[in-house]
Amino acid sequence: MAESRVKLGTNDKIALIGNLSTMLTAGIPILEAVDSLASDVKGNQKKILEALKEDLTQGKRVHTTMARFPRAFDKVTVNVIKAAEEAGNLDVALKDLRKNIIKEAEFASKVKSAMVYPAFIGMVFLLVLGVILFFVIPKISSVFSRLTVELPVATKVLIFLSDLMVKRGILVVIGFVIIAAAFYLFFTFKRRVVFEILFSLPLISQVVYKIDLTRLSRSLYLLLSSGIPITHALELTQDVAIKRETGRMIARSREMVLGGKSFSSGLRTSKKVPNLMIKLVEAGEKTGTLDKSLAEVSEHFDYEVTNDLKTLTTLIEPIMLVLIGVTVGGLMLAIIGPIYGLIGSIGNR
Repeated sequence: MAESRVKLGTNDKIALIGNLSTMLTAGIPILEAVDSLASDVKGNQKKILEALKEDLTQGKRVHTTMARFPRAFDKVTVNVIKAAEEAGNLDVALKDLRKNIIKEAEFASKVKSAMVYPAFIGMVFLLVLGVILFFVIPKISSVFSRLTVELPVATKVLIFLSDLMVKRGILVVIGFVIIAAAFYLFFTFKRRVVFEILFSLPLISQVVYKIDLTRLSRSLYLLLSSGIPITHALELTQDVAIKRETGRMIARSREMVLGGKSFSSGLRTSKKVPNLMIKLVEAGEKTGTLDKSLAEVSEHFDYEVTNDLKTLTTLIEPIMLVLIGVTVGGLMLAIIGPIYGLIGSIGNR
């Protein structure tokens, strides 16, 4: 596997960086630590550690090896390690990186957890729909076919779909596979467009923006506390932004800092950045503790995003249940309606 394609899962990354930090803190030379760790692991961790061992033997630095594995280590991680090696505090930087990765993982877990229930409800709905189309409609259809009764349009559509799925099941499956493949290809090549549309939805947009600010402030804290200049730190953190709007705000702030203005002045150019963040950044700039101020900002938005996700989930649950209830009710009405009509016509006779 080419180095550019080697990935590390979150747990593997935490283990690799954490174990290396622990051994360096204990005073074990880095080459010995890497050699020891490489003998205890398998898979991509082993590939990376063996590459690191080879580079260290040749007199190269840790960040040089990490830069060879862009899908395992992002630009922020590589530059934090580079700055730490120059400052001589690699063990401390590795410990901070481990904490940051754990926080990012916990953060991502909160976002995923908020999506679990709606996804589960959606799957149940599709299952119920499948049962109705495969088992209920064919039996009802056979009854209607023997009777001279005019069926509503909704019932005719249901019977058509049911017949299509039962009698032409293979074609339907092939059609679904083709559609799924088309969506996958579109998502792969136009992922940014899909995310921009999804993240512009009213209920989601504000939460995603806060997620961006959380990740931005956390990454900036890590970079600044490692001694990386604010201009370079802002350049590196453009990649952590989910929304293009956030990326543009970061780029604009960097241009203003290069022009001699403060980072807080750059934040003020965006109407969406909360005043709390601007004030904390401004205070940090005045006292020379910008990194600590950004750490406080990330903690604040982390808490806000957690609450917003809970609220969003609370709102989505009843909306989905109502939509599913109305849809299933409509399906049952399309089935039962003609039966009641038939009973009524018999009664009138």
